[in-house]
Amino acid sequence: MSKRIRIFTLLDVEEHNNEGSCWITYKGKVFDVTKFLPDHPGGEEFLLKFAGQDVEEAMKDVEEHEHSDSAYAVLEEFLIGRIGAGESVVSDDWVADDDFHPENTDTAADFEKNQFLDLTQPLLKQMWYANFSKAYYLQQVHQPRHLNDSARMFGPSYLEVFTKTSWYVVPIIWLPIATYLGLRSVFQFSGIPLPSIKVNPSLPVQFLLSLPNDAFVKTALCFLFGNLVWTILEYGFHRFLFHVDYYLPDTPLFLTLHFTMHGIHHYLPMDRLRLVMPPVLFFILSFPMTRLAHFLFPPAVANGTISGAFAFYVLYDMMHYAMHHTKLPAYLREQKKYHLAHHYKNFDLGFGVTSKIWDVVFNTVLPV
Repeated sequence: MSKRIRIFTLLDVEEHNNEGSCWITYKGKVFDVTKFLPDHPGGEEFLLKFAGQDVEEAMKDVEEHEHSDSAYAVLEEFLIGRIGAGESVVSDDWVADDDFHPENTDTAADFEKNQFLDLTQPLLKQMWYANFSKAYYLQQVHQPRHLNDSARMFGPSYLEVFTKTSWYVVPIIWLPIATYLGLRSVFQFSGIPLPSIKVNPSLPVQFLLSLPNDAFVKTALCFLFGNLVWTILEYGFHRFLFHVDYYLPDTPLFLTLHFTMHGIHHYLPMDRLRLVMPPVLFFILSFPMTRLAHFLFPPAVANGTISGAFAFYVLYDMMHYAMHHTKLPAYLREQKKYHLAHHYKNFDLGFGVTSKIWDVVFNTVLPV
């Protein structure tokens, strides 16, 4: 049975630097020599001196410790992988101009050089059977690639269709829902008893013009509160869920989940059909938040708050799309530069999309 050769980064190797787990590199290959420590002719202290490091120069140094051909053959028995030769696109000196248009990626050359994902083949299957470490995945997925058309996530078209969302789908689905919940809040603030949505979702709209003004004011205040709540959720989801990067378990399941939720957006940031959230994904993410709102607040307040949050979510997704693909007014041009810097300059900062407010509060502002 052949060994499973994985792709590692130098950081992976550096972490294995003790007698409990001793890795070394030689000519770009990675070796786990932990079990060999007691048998090393030069003593385990010699090997431990180079734990987590490259040993090519040391093995060539005849004065330090001469190695025979058989020593190199023995070393091959402990081969576990190789160092990835990933290129770096993201850099601290990157500057966005107002008409940012990156060049398309040469897919064949990219795969040959990086051995990460073949952009001409379905991506999820490759992620599931990937041979790269988490560190190499994170290094590569945050180096943007660019294609004229969307890369395939699935092989079958009946699955692929659910992975792509045109920008106009978001307002078509969620603005009517936000409006409905806002109106429901107004009626509830007016004291008009409404049945459960599950029993009868219709509203007595014929009475809308006769409702007291204070009901509209109360709903408007809840709506504004919902706007604020969305900005917090936007920042929180982006920073603590989508960029949970360094806390991911190094397993195909979690790396594939990360790639599906947000990794693909950093990998292919200009993909027009993957810039807004698929409705199913937003429903899954928003469901516990809406349940929490109804747990914390009376129905009228909860519905008004959710209405405002959903409306700002639509604004967020439309802004996100525009920042990647359209020319914008002054404020939005600055936000566009700020957000693109998150992709091309430093993905560990700049989590706000509609504004920088929570980046300022939590000290994650990205200098542009």
